[in-house]
Order: sequence, then structure tokens, then C-alpha cells
Amino acid sequence: MKFLAKILIFPKEGVLDTQGKAVGRSLKRIGFEEIKEVRIGKYIQLWLEAASEEAALVKAGSMCSELLVNDLIEDQRIEVERCGL
Repeated sequence: MKFLAKILIFPKEGVLDTQGKAVGRSLKRIGFEEIKEVRIGKYIQLWLEAASEEAALVKAGSMCSELLVNDLIEDQRIEVERCGL
């Protein structure tokens, strides 16, 4: 079966996010004073073959652990859905 894995990667709490801070300052400068904090991350989509949704989730998690995510400074969230591609 074919699945789409949606992976959201973002800096861990307490890790300095200089890009997020710069964007937050810029938003405030142009009038968005309600901004309290901005965190900048990555969004990755993977289309993959797997026997089940659970197997696709495990495969995507392995890809994150081995290459896509730096576990020391980043957290991840993975969603998997069956697709017809």
C-alpha cells in the first residue's frame, strides 16, 4: 500500500532559534505586536510503500532517526495517511 508521511520538525524547547527570533522581531516591527514567540522548523512529505499504516509510521520514524532529525536539538511529529498515488 502507498502512504503519505507528513513530518514536522521543530527546535526543542530551550534551543536557541535565531531564525525564529529574527522573524518574530520583524513581525513586531511591521505592527504585529501580539507575537510572543516564533519557532521556525521544517515540513517534509514522504510517499512510501508499506504493508500497513503502522509499518509506514515505523519506517518514517526510522528515516527521521537516521537522517532527517537531529535528536539533540530537534523534535518531530509524524502523521501517516494512506494515499492513492
